[in-house]
Order: sequence, then structure tokens, then C-alpha cells
Amino acid sequence: MQNRLNALLFCLCGLASAWTSAAEVGVTDNRILLGQSAPFTGAAAQLGIQYNLGAEVYFDAINAAGGVNGRKIKITTADDRYEADLAAINTQKLIDEDHVFALFGYVGTPTSNAAMPIFTREHVPFFAPYTGAESLRNPINRYVFNLRAGYYDETEHLIDQLANLSITDVAVFYQNDAYGQAGLAGVQRAMQRRNLKISATATVERNSTDVAKAVAALLPKQPAVIIQISAYQSCAALIREMKAQGYTGQFYNVSFVGSQALANVLNESGPGVVISQVVPFPWKANLPVVREFQHAMKAAGKGDKIDYSSLEGYIAARVFTEGVRRAGPNLTREGLISALETINPANFDGGGFDVSFNPHDHSGSRFVELTMILPDRRFRD
Repeated sequence: MQNRLNALLFCLCGLASAWTSAAEVGVTDNRILLGQSAPFTGAAAQLGIQYNLGAEVYFDAINAAGGVNGRKIKITTADDRYEADLAAINTQKLIDEDHVFALFGYVGTPTSNAAMPIFTREHVPFFAPYTGAESLRNPINRYVFNLRAGYYDETEHLIDQLANLSITDVAVFYQNDAYGQAGLAGVQRAMQRRNLKISATATVERNSTDVAKAVAALLPKQPAVIIQISAYQSCAALIREMKAQGYTGQFYNVSFVGSQALANVLNESGPGVVISQVVPFPWKANLPVVREFQHAMKAAGKGDKIDYSSLEGYIAARVFTEGVRRAGPNLTREGLISALETINPANFDGGGFDVSFNPHDHSGSRFVELTMILPDRRFRD
């Protein structure tokens, strides 16, 4: 009888152990699987490539040290080419077929918006999308955690800088989709706060460099400044064509443009272009997190890939890992959400980049600063 009881207890313990280790989708005894849909080909490819690179460098270092509670963090990727319909398809596949624990590092407003009904319905955390859209911030979505500042923060900073310089003649060139509309709304909001109006607008289609109509609309107006709300290829096309036709005003961009990619594409046409940034200057080792990032990139043989997008991916992986660590060994999606909501500067060392989440606010940072492209595709902070 005792032998039977012992055997039964052994079986029950084994079942309990198996249940614990397989208690959540995407989590095993030795792995946590994340899913990332982003552009890895096409006109916005460098945004996805660089963000993913920075995240992988951090996760690889953590994994080499044993992971978190014995689990290594892995990312499976899907190319959406910065198209909303592909992002929706990828999201459903990542959840239903790849069985990911969480979604990480999506790139873009239209793509993230397309994914939102899916991950919300499936109760899957959506961490650190590369977008500042208000649609992912208000109203708060329990499953969305934004690491970067919003477009309202960036455009307020840009307009404040221009107002301080007594520049009020401002036009907007924006992508004809949810991202462009989000950025335009931010500029309008900041201008209205100062009783100012946008002097002209022009659009470009997503993943297009056909800017002929935009040039025709903006060039006769000769605005002092053109704020650009698009990705690097289309913004570069407008800058080159406007300058070729004699425009001498300034170009300002929000961070989504992809700073290094824009500088690379523009080459000699880049100096003087201003870009708002939502993570610290990645080439100056004045902050602990930047020094850590530079060291990790060089150790991984990626020292030539240091830029704003790769730093943002690195920081996102760093904060996500902290959430996993706080959630403990019995990792669940709900446990991760609750753990992330405890992170703030009082109990988490962001290395000079403060991050703060709580149950009522999932916008982790409002850090914004301005940079300018210099000759040789470098930047001044």
C-alpha cells in the first residue's frame, strides 16, 4: 500500500512539475520565445534590422550568462515590410503557430495598430513598439508597454525649439497613413497651444519615394521649416528634390525617420537636418547605459552598427529582461504585466535613461532631445 502511495505521489509531483514548466504559452524550462513583426526588407528595412540587432545583442549577453531563471530569451522574427495587412497576418501566426510568449519591438504606427485588436483579444503583452502614436497610449491598453516618448512629446519639443527661435512659418510633410496623421496631429496640437497655424502640408504614400506632388505643394510656399513625418527614404527624397529646386529652409524630423539611415541616404545633402531623439546620444559614453551598450556592441563585433535604433532595441531588451526577472520563475503573461508595472527610477537603475510604468500609465519615458546631422554622416547632440 505504501509503495502505491509513493508511486502516486511521485506521479502527482511529476505532473505538477510539468504543469509549472509549461504553465504559459511560449515559456519552457529553458526558453522564453518572443515574436517581432517588423520591416526587414523594403523602404523602411533599416528600422527593423537595427532595432532587432540591438535587442539581440542584449539578449545574447544575458543568455550567455545563463539567461533569467535558467531560461534564455529568443526572438522569432517576421518581415511585414512596413505594411499593416502583413503585420496583422504575422501577429496571428506568431501567436497561433509560433506560440510566442509576448510580442516585442514592432516597428510603425499602422503595423502596430493592425496588430492591436489581435494581441488584445489574445491577452498577449506587446512591448516597446517603435512608434510614438497616441493610439497606443490613450486610452491605456493593459497589454501595451511603450518605452519611447510619444509623438506629442516629440512635436511639442520641436515646436518649442522653433518658437524660441521666433520661427513660426512651419509646413508639414507627412506620410499618408496613421503614422503621418499621428505626427501631424502632434504638430497641430503644439502650434495651437501657441496660437499658430501650419502654413502648408503635403503627403507621401507609405513605402514610396514619389515626392513630386509634395514638392509642387511646398516649394511655392517657401516655408522657413518643413517638419517631416515619414521614414528615411521618402524624407531623403523630399530633401534632395527641394534643395535641387532652390529651397533654402530647414528640415526637422521626428525620431521614427531612422536617423543614421537618413544620414546615410542623404550623404552630402544631410548636414543641417534636425532630428528629435527619444533615446540618448549613442556615440557619447556619458551615461552608464550608453557605455554598457557600446561595450556590448563591440564585444559582439557590431561596433560599426551603433546608432539610435540599435540603442533603442538594446534598452528595450534590457527593460523587458528586468520585467521577466521580477516576474519570477513561474513566468506568466499576467505576471510579466504586473512585474513591469512596478518598474520606476526608485527601484530600477536605467543607467541614465529613466523608465517608469504603473497600472495607470504604460508610457515608460518622455525623454526627447534634438540632434543635427553633420558632415560625414555624423551627429551633433
